[in-house]
Amino acid sequence: MSDNQNLLAEQRRALILEEVRRRGGARVNELTRKLSVSDMTVRRDLDALARQGALEKVHGGAVPVAEASTHEPGFEAKSSLELTAKEDIARAAATMAQPGSAIALSGGTTTYALARHLLEVPNLTVVTNSVRVADVFHAAQRPGGSGAGSRPDAATVVLTGGVRTPSDSLVGSVADAAIRSLHFDALFLGVHGISVEAGLSTPNLAEAETNRHLVGSARRVIVVADHTKWGTVGLSSFASLDEVDTLVTDGGLPAEARAEIRERLPELVVAGEREPGGERGLGEVAEAEAL
Repeated sequence: MSDNQNLLAEQRRALILEEVRRRGGARVNELTRKLSVSDMTVRRDLDALARQGALEKVHGGAVPVAEASTHEPGFEAKSSLELTAKEDIARAAATMAQPGSAIALSGGTTTYALARHLLEVPNLTVVTNSVRVADVFHAAQRPGGSGAGSRPDAATVVLTGGVRTPSDSLVGSVADAAIRSLHFDALFLGVHGISVEAGLSTPNLAEAETNRHLVGSARRVIVVADHTKWGTVGLSSFASLDEVDTLVTDGGLPAEARAEIRERLPELVVAGEREPGGERGLGEVAEAEAL
């Protein structure tokens, strides 16, 4: 029996998506042989991936989505995708925020999920160019709000100014000037795309420039990105993989991609995966692959 028969649905779909992207398309009968699953299982997986907008179904198989490198989905559109993966990633990444440290959070739906897990970390100074991230902390600090708002050690939050993007990030000269004058112990960075060739990228030119300043101001760069971001390339690159210290991702990332990342990054954290003994890894929610 093939090991692929025991793959979780998310892992199987990640393999399908990788095959479609790598080859420019794949047929149902090819995928059934490769994964050792039924025709019906593959078709259900293709339906699920098509609903997410990850690929396009065609007669007999699927092809990559013909998406322009300048296309930038809005926050609401992205927030409904890969919910389990983002939650696992956020929980694992939150363990890397040290009490009393100064951290930065970029825009994005994964950093938004992370913000909710950071509410209980004492004495943080949080700088963000994300309206949504700032709202998480501000809501917790209102009377009757959830989280650590009434505590004397609640986070201090600084929201940069700037021009608002479709993903509710603030970018431009005002944001850039604020970030350039600061120094962070750690940056938690969401990305549109990540690849060996293009590094970290985004479809928004102004956001790319702001992200460059965030990376340049941080002692440690922690990228939080689910497996669907691997192999995606936006219009503008703003950092190479050499500038990343840690990638926190989910178990849907294929083995081939993990091998490439291990060659280039000091640390890979795969959130939500169980170790061979049934115990969870980092923070009881991740398997840390320190290199």
